[in-house]
Amino acid sequence: MTRTSSANNATHPGLSRLKLFMALSRTPHGLIDMATPGLAAMLWLGKMPSLPVLLLGILTAFAGYTAVYALNDVVDYRVDREKIRETGLLHAANDLDAVYARHPLAQGLLSLREGILWTAGWGAVALLGAYALNPTCAAVFAAACLAEAVYCLLLQVSYLRVLVSGAVKTAGAMAAVFAVTPDPSPFFMICLFLWLFFWEIGGQNVPNDWSDLKEDSNLQAETVPMRFGIEGMLQIILCSLALAIALSLLLYWVTPADLSPIYLLGALLCGVSLLLVPAYGLYKGRSARQASALFNRASYYPLAMLAVVCAGAFF
Repeated sequence: MTRTSSANNATHPGLSRLKLFMALSRTPHGLIDMATPGLAAMLWLGKMPSLPVLLLGILTAFAGYTAVYALNDVVDYRVDREKIRETGLLHAANDLDAVYARHPLAQGLLSLREGILWTAGWGAVALLGAYALNPTCAAVFAAACLAEAVYCLLLQVSYLRVLVSGAVKTAGAMAAVFAVTPDPSPFFMICLFLWLFFWEIGGQNVPNDWSDLKEDSNLQAETVPMRFGIEGMLQIILCSLALAIALSLLLYWVTPADLSPIYLLGALLCGVSLLLVPAYGLYKGRSARQASALFNRASYYPLAMLAVVCAGAFF
């Protein structure tokens, strides 16, 4: 461990080495995100996958989210260090992605070499697991890793990086469907992709960039908030979340699963309570704190929708 790493660890005495690696991979958020592949598989099957597929899928999803979140910090290492030098760690206390520590590589709590090895190790596990499920799943995972790296590198290039982020967040769901069927319906896949794509943009990416507005301003970053301002951000967030809710309802008729009408009521309640209500709070308050609240609430949306799909399939 470097001298800088030792000094920073002294200021975080409650953090074990494992927790630092979990912070690198944003494990609390990653565990919640693991509901997304399960949700996609359940929407296609209408039931739980077979036990071998379920167990391998859980391991692969954990490894995949662990690797991709860590990859973000590895690629953004120098940019994050510059942000911390310029503005410190803003809004970390209320950030779901900073439960243990925010940007442990950039803070010097972990070395870059440790971060690369951690990312590569879990990436290898995810790639092997995905290939065992279906070679197409492995291709989707590899494409997601490449897209995540591109997303990071576009920070000071183009606000259109938000589209890359939307595509990356759908990868787990796309792979999960291919894990349970070799030939899914193209229309179902398009609807599933767009649903999660708009949820990511309106409930995750843009609110998160809003929270980072001061940091990104100092870096002259190209993000949606920097490009469109508050009014533009609000329109993008509200329109994206409205489309996400509409697509969640459309999936009731698109999925081959035999879901009960309970799904429609549950999907509407989840969309309103986890997406629209905090988005309205952001519209009224227009603060970084409320943007962070929307991000946190929206993060639980796939998990809540998984519960809704299970209820619609079994009752």
